[in-house]
Amino acid sequence: MDSIAASDLKTILHSKRANLYYLEHCRVLVNGGRVEYVTDAGKRSLYWNIPIANTTSILLGTGTSVTQAAMRELAKAGVLVGFAGGGGTPLFSENEVDIEVAWFAPQSEYRSTEYLQAWVRFWFHDDLRLMAAKALQTQRLQRLRTQWTARPLRDAGFAVDAQRLHELVEQFIRLIATAPDTTALLTDEARLTKALFKLAVDTTGYGDFSRAKRGTGTDPANRFLDHGNYLAYGLGATATWVLGLPHGLAVLHGKTRRGGLVFDAADLVKDAAILPQSFLSAMRGDDEQQFRQRCIETLTRSESLDFMIDTLKTIAQETAQHAMQETAQHATTQGPAP
Repeated sequence: MDSIAASDLKTILHSKRANLYYLEHCRVLVNGGRVEYVTDAGKRSLYWNIPIANTTSILLGTGTSVTQAAMRELAKAGVLVGFAGGGGTPLFSENEVDIEVAWFAPQSEYRSTEYLQAWVRFWFHDDLRLMAAKALQTQRLQRLRTQWTARPLRDAGFAVDAQRLHELVEQFIRLIATAPDTTALLTDEARLTKALFKLAVDTTGYGDFSRAKRGTGTDPANRFLDHGNYLAYGLGATATWVLGLPHGLAVLHGKTRRGGLVFDAADLVKDAAILPQSFLSAMRGDDEQQFRQRCIETLTRSESLDFMIDTLKTIAQETAQHAMQETAQHATTQGPAP
């Protein structure tokens, strides 16, 4: 059989890929030249194809193994692989991120450094890094407003009070614009998240809710939030890999987490896509698989990865432009060297 060139496996842009997998109790291997996962059914083994050229990332959960040959093919296709606990959370790290989230990123010596160069041009300046963080959080809110008032969520039963949502978004856009530093920005983010939970609870009639991280064993909304957020982290890791941005160059979450840029990127879609679905699925009594499938469908339909990549590109370019302008102004003020 003729070998497949790595370039042939990357013909579908990551932003247009449809698949995000969570697998458990299976083996991932190469069979007949294809990457497949194998499950046991009594004395039989069932083989299921993974269309790697149309896949962004794969989470491997409880009871999984992956062969070297499969990892080679996944890397050729540009698929990120993460190892997770049961239900997709938490992720166990070895590689690029931290002890909560880790992704084994495909290696390539010939990927573009355009956006990395733009990112580092501003990243070492506190004021410009804050500017980038504000831009990211503002885009997060604009995305939230658009998605929460869109027809798919209303049809699904999430008929949010549009006026209340608009006032909330406008309030925090103003707070973001005037935040003096990242500490204030993180404080505002925490207040925003709490307000969004309250709005989602009121919209779905969920009742009493208190957010508990890693909510295994607690109410279903908490479990779904944990699970769904890690799907968003998968897209965040993919977006940063596509653009060649190291996960440690965060603009908001980087002080305590080496993989903070994945968290920054995931923020762009977590509230817009994952949060409402968590409460809807909890009210319906969905199981983990049903919830996961609904999230993946929402992320794909709303072109969330496209949005993440485009937003990071814009932030990189525009903030780098500010950095160059400041450098030019400084050079003009200082005058020629004696």
